[in-house]
Amino acid sequence: MDFVRVTSAEVQGHYRLRLGFSDGSSRDVDLTGKLHGPVFEALADASFFAQARVDNELGTVVWPNGADLDPLVLHGDFEPASHAVHR
Repeated sequence: MDFVRVTSAEVQGHYRLRLGFSDGSSRDVDLTGKLHGPVFEALADASFFAQARVDNELGTVVWPNGADLDPLVLHGDFEPASHAVHR
């Protein structure tokens, strides 16, 4: 079974991403108030958030501090566990 993967990510503003997926779909995602836990604290800085990139091996969005997001949650297939986006 192939899982959907993030293939492109464009920062649209602080906490907002425009994402492309391996199934050909795209989605704008607003992460405001949805990133909880120590690994996401650095993303509060807009310039750090803007360093988002796609990790082709993981198939999702990552940041330099090791923060990453579940591609199935980003795609809209599942709600985040405990109302937090993390893996």
